[in-house]
Amino acid sequence: MPGPKGWEPDDAPLLGGDVPFRPMSISEMMDGAIAGIRRHPRAALGLSVAVTTVIQVLGSLAAYYLLGPEASGGFTRSKFWESVGTQLWLGALGMTLSAYGILLLSGFLGPVLGRSMFERPASLRQAWRDTRPRLGRLAAVSAVVILAALLGLILPLAPFALLVATEAHPALSVLAGVVAIPAGLALMIWLYVLLVLGAPAVVLERQTFTGALRRATALSRGRWWRTCGTLLLTMMITVFMGFFALRIPFLVADLIFFERDPHGTELVLKIAVDTVGRIVSWSVVLPFDAGVIALLYFDRRMRREGLDLDLRTRPAEDSIPAPVHVPATDDGFFDLWRPSPLITSPYPGDPHDH
Repeated sequence: MPGPKGWEPDDAPLLGGDVPFRPMSISEMMDGAIAGIRRHPRAALGLSVAVTTVIQVLGSLAAYYLLGPEASGGFTRSKFWESVGTQLWLGALGMTLSAYGILLLSGFLGPVLGRSMFERPASLRQAWRDTRPRLGRLAAVSAVVILAALLGLILPLAPFALLVATEAHPALSVLAGVVAIPAGLALMIWLYVLLVLGAPAVVLERQTFTGALRRATALSRGRWWRTCGTLLLTMMITVFMGFFALRIPFLVADLIFFERDPHGTELVLKIAVDTVGRIVSWSVVLPFDAGVIALLYFDRRMRREGLDLDLRTRPAEDSIPAPVHVPATDDGFFDLWRPSPLITSPYPGDPHDH
């Protein structure tokens, strides 16, 4: 299949490759994410190691300064519950930072997987060159997605927390909790799924901050459940591999070489080994999660706007102008992803349904 108009290298590229240039099933998106990582390991894993190292080192430092002093003291009931509460906060912080890192990686991997569709090289340097002009917007959009999801969780819980703080009737507090907790979780998931595609959109479409969020909501409309199911299945695989499978050698080393309650230098070494284990495991699994998000964006562009059909027929369409090239370093790649007003939602359903 010849390449689209405006993409004129010496040899015309083929559409497809490791990442199929058509609407994809859930299994194809997962296979495509793995294939993209295997084909471009330096770009995918290099970026992942950098992001994961920052996240895990910050988490380990917080754990050492918050839990380290408690490990050296005697055991009391108050210290036990204080330690449990601290660990819950640290766990929530780690999950939030990991989710933020996944969104950043999805923006980085969007051009990498996109170039794979056109059989173009995608090195680590090229990935950085593609993302750097939109790095600030990518960071801001990713932060808004995470903050919106957290706000959706917190708002329904506010009445429940207020009742508990004012020591209201226990039955009333329990009733508020039964209603507020599921509502908060549902609102958090809904907002995250609705906005998650803004991260790849801000890089590939060269969108503004607000434009990327609008594009995310437009692309998610009508396919929310499918997007949610894909992300949920991906998260289950990521959590299993990140928390258990890939960390087994480091957990075994922890059991063999360190005491049950380490102190001083041994505590520092134990945290260091655990940190390295988390860096290794999450550096491998986070690109998979981020790659699926990027491929979800591709899939939604093709299903909702017929992007693959447009690019394949664009050379024969006189009514569609050739892409206007941006700087030479972009080699016209990003022009291919800019939404065209001539093909946006041309049918009442998906273009591929007609």
